Amino acid sequence: MRTASLPRLTLTLLATATAGLAQADIYSFVDTAGVTHFTNVPVDGRYRLLLATAPAERAARPENWVGKSAIFEPLIQRAARSQALPPELVRAVIVVESAFNPRAVSRRGAVGLMQLRPATARRYGVADAFDPEQNISAGARYLRDLLARYGNDLELTLAAYNAGEDAVERYGHQIPPFSEPRHYVPTVLRIYRSLLAQQRAG
Repeated sequence: MRTASLPRLTLTLLATATAGLAQADIYSFVDTAGVTHFTNVPVDGRYRLLLATAPAERAARPENWVGKSAIFEPLIQRAARSQALPPELVRAVIVVESAFNPRAVSRRGAVGLMQLRPATARRYGVADAFDPEQNISAGARYLRDLLARYGNDLELTLAAYNAGEDAVERYGHQIPPFSEPRHYVPTVLRIYRSLLAQQRAG
């Protein structure tokens, strides 16, 4: 068992020799102290499913990064605060984009925790997109800019984050009719809303 904890975030990952994060569902709950717990083995009845399958295709190597993700929590809190974003939103994007793997690389060349594309990294002055602090900071800034561009429409913001602003514009300010953004947007929203609800209930 791997366990990592911070005042408001505790993550626990149980792994077998044959089943890594790529095959694991991700569950979470918030305890009475306001601590958020994550696991892939929900031995406690309070756990609720967040993500049915982690994005294995984006993982640079099959390592259980969810169990180490508490080390990124100060960076998430700082970046979210600086951009007036809910930290749950930043965390939800990271869960779906990389499952907390800072070395994740997509087929399209997006890298790091928030899967910055090369053009996005350049746009926000990122020198090393694999560096967690730079990656999360730029990803949060990009989310804030997209929210401003799309009038705080979170669905369009997430669609643009995933498929690109040009795609959203090309399809008349709608979620592009491709399978990836049509799956990505509701998945991030479901995780985001679940994290918010758990935090409020806790």
